[in-house]
Amino acid sequence: MFSGLLLVILLASSLLLFHLVVIRDNRVHPPFSFRTELASIRDRLVHHVHVLSAEIGERHPENPAAIDRTVAYIVREFENAGFDTEHHGYGGNGRHRNVVAELAGGGRRDEILVVGAHYDTVRHSPGADDNASGVAALLVIAAHLAASRPEKTIRFIAFANEEHPFSGTDDMGSLWYAREMRARGENIVAMFSLEMLGCYSDKAASQNYPVPLKWFYPSTASFIAFVANMSSRPLLVQAIQAFRRHSGFPAEGLAAPESLLPDIRRSDHASFWDHGYPALMITDTASYRNRNYHSPADLAPTLDYERMAAVVHGLIAMIADLAGTT
Repeated sequence: MFSGLLLVILLASSLLLFHLVVIRDNRVHPPFSFRTELASIRDRLVHHVHVLSAEIGERHPENPAAIDRTVAYIVREFENAGFDTEHHGYGGNGRHRNVVAELAGGGRRDEILVVGAHYDTVRHSPGADDNASGVAALLVIAAHLAASRPEKTIRFIAFANEEHPFSGTDDMGSLWYAREMRARGENIVAMFSLEMLGCYSDKAASQNYPVPLKWFYPSTASFIAFVANMSSRPLLVQAIQAFRRHSGFPAEGLAAPESLLPDIRRSDHASFWDHGYPALMITDTASYRNRNYHSPADLAPTLDYERMAAVVHGLIAMIADLAGTT
């Protein structure tokens, strides 16, 4: 029995290796040193994560008051940055809500970049990393780009219901949105899912992987990951090259078949894959790194806001670059 199982694992690993696209960051990276010019980004991230995870706390439909407070906070932050916002309500009586802020493009306005993050949590977790960190990054990126003039349209979306029991169902906010956009014929040329951005470590063996990824990537959790399926490989290459042009922060890339590595589907980007749109997950790798994942210990003070600020700074420049911003 054991030898047969081992053979199956080896065959599956060999098949996966044949299809993997590994984009390693081979630049020389000195020990991380915080740049003081990123202090304003860091401070805004600290504030947003604190409000969402500490002041509001668990954010799921069984706690509707917390969902209302979360949506109101996101709307207020978008509007403070100068955006008009839309609530895309769906489900019975529109009880589930995505929040959308759009930065209209110029000569290529019909080409749309979606930058999204889910705002809900699992039960019994305040969700600082999962996913107050993603929402905080979304709000900071939107505020920094609000006064820019992109050639392509940028849509900033806070999604409802990414977590269990809604993931993969008609009540998942990103799945509802991607389906609606496909039905309308919207030309979404890129979607970036900001999924857990706040956990980093320089300790040995702080980073884990599904087999066989550990054979290729660092054993320390000091990088940000860009993850694609095979059809989104061109976007992966384009995005990670743009990020590296503007940031010295370590960034590792992977494209893999969904059928052979199903964990790459674990966020809102997969909803866009399912409707034929190119999409990436940008992540600290969630449970492969963060021991507080989906637990009461996922608290605001556990995050590394200085490295998170460096990542967000790079993402601001990357998105501006890809959108043709002036």
